[in-house]
Amino acid sequence: MGKAIIFSAPSGSGKTTIVKHLLQHRDDLGFSISACTRDRRGRNEVHGKDYYFLSIEDFRQKIDEDKFVEWEEVYPGGYYGTLKTEVERLWDEGKNVIFDVDVKGGLKLKKYFGEKALAVFVKVPSEEELEKRLRERGTETEDSLSKRLFKVKFEMTFKNQFDVILLNDNLEESLGKAEGLYDKFNADKLDLPSKPFEI
Repeated sequence: MGKAIIFSAPSGSGKTTIVKHLLQHRDDLGFSISACTRDRRGRNEVHGKDYYFLSIEDFRQKIDEDKFVEWEEVYPGGYYGTLKTEVERLWDEGKNVIFDVDVKGGLKLKKYFGEKALAVFVKVPSEEELEKRLRERGTETEDSLSKRLFKVKFEMTFKNQFDVILLNDNLEESLGKAEGLYDKFNADKLDLPSKPFEI
């Protein structure tokens, strides 16, 4: 069995950018592709590469068959989850698994993997900064933006349940911190205190 490094954060915090950077710079990492029931966003999203796009019926059947490490109904009819076969596939390749998941999913993964996991919460300097980043994406309506920001406040309350809080104020510095965290964790040289520490 390999290890699991989990990055969780509210939308727009930069966790996906950090995860992609680590994947490009660490050959022993493999990305855990999530399963979901949402529609693809344009032609760029590929089944089996970006997500496993499942119907609601297929997803619910896999829940009944205990095929998930964790799963979440993020909004009514909107399911996301981590398939056990996906983790096993990467471990069989001799890689550690890196996750890019929402906050609740991250905590479920942390519990599931136990000492084999490092759970990192990516934090932005302020909610105002996060709102600015989400607006700049240009993918949100005012209604969906309002819902996302409400969810952000809720998700921020869970940050102290993670192992490490990574403040993503300066992206270059954050990428360097993430590399250092992973290298120490991979070499079994990361001593985690009982309370999360912020870097």
